Amino acid sequence: MKKNLSITAILGMLAIVLGAFGAHALKEKLGADALLSYETGVRYQMYHVFALLFVNTYSGFSSKGRQTISWLFFLGILLFSGSIYAITAGGVDPKLIWFITPLGGLLFIIGWLVMFFNFLKK
Repeated sequence: MKKNLSITAILGMLAIVLGAFGAHALKEKLGADALLSYETGVRYQMYHVFALLFVNTYSGFSSKGRQTISWLFFLGILLFSGSIYAITAGGVDPKLIWFITPLGGLLFIIGWLVMFFNFLKK
């Protein structure tokens, strides 16, 4: 649990740093659509940081359930938000990594479903 909370804290800090970077440094460099996409990556990262804080402090989840949900969300953030950052701020050609963003979104969905089924068990 400590490891997951430590990773979550770093991801939360990064969401704030990346959000500020987008609002200040990228505002003039990116077009409106790219900036909106970048902000979506930051927003979904922060949403899942809050979810991770809940998952890793809620005593109703088993250790295995907590780990499964956490890793689905960690990988979802990496793939979903990370690919958006790479495309918008990193200049990576979307044609090269087009499949990564929806894969990250799928991991988020699976994580929420695993959470749902963990709640049903209780």
